[in-house]
Amino acid sequence: MYLSILIFPLLGSFVSGLLGRKIGVTGAHIITCTCLIISSILATLAFYEVGLCGSPVSVHLSTWLESEILSVQWEFLFDQLTVSMFIPVLYISSLIHIFSTNYMAEDPHNQRFFSYLSLFTFFMLVLVSGANYFVMFVGWEDLIGVVSYLLINFWFTRIQANKAAILALTMNRVGDMGLSIGFFALVALLGSLNYSTLFSLAPFMNSTAIDIIGLLLLSGAMAKSAQIPLHSWLPGSMEGPTPVSALIHAATLVTAGLYLLVRSSPILEYSSTALLVITLVGASTAFFAATCGLVQNDLKRIIAFSTISQLGYMVMAVGQIQYNVALMHVVNHAFFKALLFLGAGAVIHSFSDQQDVRRLGGLINFLPFTYTAMLVGTLSLLATPWLTGFYSKDLIIELAFAQYSFEGTFAFILGSLTAGLTAFYSFRLISLVFLTKPNGPKISYLHSHEATLAVIIPLFVLALFSIFFGFVFSDLFVGIGTDFFGNSIFIHPNHITMVEAEFSMDRIVKLLPTILSLLGAVLAVYLYHFTPNLFFMESPITRKIYAFLNGKYLFDVIYNHYFIGRGLQLGYFISKVLDRGVIEFVGPYGLSNTLSQTGINIGKLDTGVITTYSLYITIGLLSLVFLVFSPILLDNSILNENRLFIIYIATLLFTLYPNQK
Repeated sequence: MYLSILIFPLLGSFVSGLLGRKIGVTGAHIITCTCLIISSILATLAFYEVGLCGSPVSVHLSTWLESEILSVQWEFLFDQLTVSMFIPVLYISSLIHIFSTNYMAEDPHNQRFFSYLSLFTFFMLVLVSGANYFVMFVGWEDLIGVVSYLLINFWFTRIQANKAAILALTMNRVGDMGLSIGFFALVALLGSLNYSTLFSLAPFMNSTAIDIIGLLLLSGAMAKSAQIPLHSWLPGSMEGPTPVSALIHAATLVTAGLYLLVRSSPILEYSSTALLVITLVGASTAFFAATCGLVQNDLKRIIAFSTISQLGYMVMAVGQIQYNVALMHVVNHAFFKALLFLGAGAVIHSFSDQQDVRRLGGLINFLPFTYTAMLVGTLSLLATPWLTGFYSKDLIIELAFAQYSFEGTFAFILGSLTAGLTAFYSFRLISLVFLTKPNGPKISYLHSHEATLAVIIPLFVLALFSIFFGFVFSDLFVGIGTDFFGNSIFIHPNHITMVEAEFSMDRIVKLLPTILSLLGAVLAVYLYHFTPNLFFMESPITRKIYAFLNGKYLFDVIYNHYFIGRGLQLGYFISKVLDRGVIEFVGPYGLSNTLSQTGINIGKLDTGVITTYSLYITIGLLSLVFLVFSPILLDNSILNENRLFIIYIATLLFTLYPNQK
C-alpha cells in the first residue's frame, strides 16, 4: 500500500504524457485525477496506521552503492513526519488537478500539463519518503528541480516565463551546491547517509563540524524555501499558470526546505550557531517579504510575497527549536495559501485574465462565492482566532518571546510587526479586488461569472480545511505532552518551552499579534475602500520609500550589477585573455610554436663562415669545462661572482639568437 501512494501519481503522469493522443484531453483529466484521489485515500490510511497507531514502515528496494563502509540504499521510510507531509501534498494536488480541468480547458497542451503536475507530485512524495539523504536528494535536486522548471516555463513562448524558469533553476542550484557539500561532509565524517545512522552519531560530532554542516543544510533550505538572500526566484515564478503557483508555492516545492530542516532536527539540535542563524534569517525574511507585499499590484505576486513571509515564520520556528510547530504551520499554510491562489485563479479566469488589482474592483457582486472563499483564506492567513492559521502562526510568535534571548526577542518583534503588515496587504487585496468601485472595462464585468463545479468544489474543500483543520489537529501536532511524532522529530529536553509560552506569558504579549493584525486590516479597508485618495501622498520621502519597497530592497539590482554583470566581465576576461592568451602561449600551440622557432634559430647558425664555427667550438669547450668543474665553480667563494654566469648566459643567447634584436 505504501509504495502505491508513490506509484499512482507516476502512473497517471506516464499515461497522460506518453499516451496523450490515445486517451485525449478528457482521458488525461480522468486518469490523473483518479490516480491522485486514490493516492490521497491511501495516504489517509497510512496517516491512521503510522501516525495515529504509531507503526512506522520502512521499505527497502535495492542497493545503489556498496563501497567498503559506505552503503547507500534505495529505501523509503514512512514515519509520522512523512505521512504528515503526505496529507497536504496529496490532498492539495488532487484538488488542483480537479481545478485545472476547468482552468486549463482551453489550453492546447492539456495532456502535457497534467503529466507535469502528476510527475511533480510523485517527485515530492519521493523527497519526503526517502529513508536517507541520498533518496531525498534525488527527489530534491534531479526531479523536483527539473519539473518545476518545466511547470514555470509551461507557456514557453513567453519571454518572461523563460526568464522566471531559468532564474528559479539557477538560484536553486546555488543552495543545492551548499547542500551537496553538506552531504559530502556527512559522508566524510560519519561514512553514511542513512537517517538512523547519522542521527544516532550526531551527539558525538565535533561542535565546529556540526555547525558547518547545519549551515550547509540551511543553505539548501534557503534556496528551496525562498529565504533571504535566495528569495528572488519565487515572485518571478508567478509567470506559470495559476494551478502551478498553487501547487509549487503552497504544498510542495517551497515546503521542501522546511521538511529538510525538520527532518534534520537531531543534527540541528546540537548546533547552536546554526539555530541562531536560522532564527535571524527566518525573522528577517518574514518582515522583508511583508514590507514588499505592501506595494505590489499584481494579484498573484501579492500572494507570492505572502508565501515568502509565511515561510519566514516556519524557518523562525525551526530556529526556536519548535520543529513540530513549524510542521504544523507548513500543513496549515498549505491549505489556506492554496485556497488564496486558486481563488485568485478564479478571479483571473473570469475577468479576462486581468491580474492588476488596480484594474479590478466591485467583484463581490459578480463572484460572491470566490469572494467568500478568498476571505476565509485571508482570515486564516491573519491567524484569526479559531481558524486554522491561528493554531500555528500566533504560537510561533509566542514561542519566540518565551525564549528570553536576543534572537527570541528579535524574532518576536519582527514577527509581530509582520502580522500587522500581513493583515494590511491582505485586506488591501480584498478591498481592491472585491470592495472598491469597478475599475475594469465594462465588457469584462458583463462576462464575469462564477465558474463550474470543477472550480467551486476545490475552493469549498480548501475553505473547510482552512477553517477546521487547525482546531481538529492542533492538540495532536503541537499539544503539550503529545507524542505524535515519536522519533521522527527530536527536541532536546532543555529546549522545551511550550509550557512557558502557553501559561507564563502576559496576556498583552499573547494578544499583541492579534491586535496588530486587526489594526492592519482596519487601516487597509479604510484607506483603500473609504478614502483611497489619502494613501497617495506626494511627498518625496513617500515616493522614495515606495520605490525602495517596490524594488524589493534592490536585491535584483545588486545581483544583476555585482554578481551577474561582474561575472560576465570575468568570463569575458578569462575567455579573451587566459583562454586565447596565456593558455595558448603555454599550451600545445605555444609549445609547438616555440619548438619550431627554436629549430629555425638553430638552423641560422649554419653560416658557412669558419670563424663562426671556431666560436661555436670554443663555446662548446667552455660549456663542457663549466659542467665538469661546476662543483668547484659553485663553491661559496666563487658563487658570489655573478658576473661569470651573466657573461656566459649572455654569450650563449647571442650565439643561439644572432638575428634577434
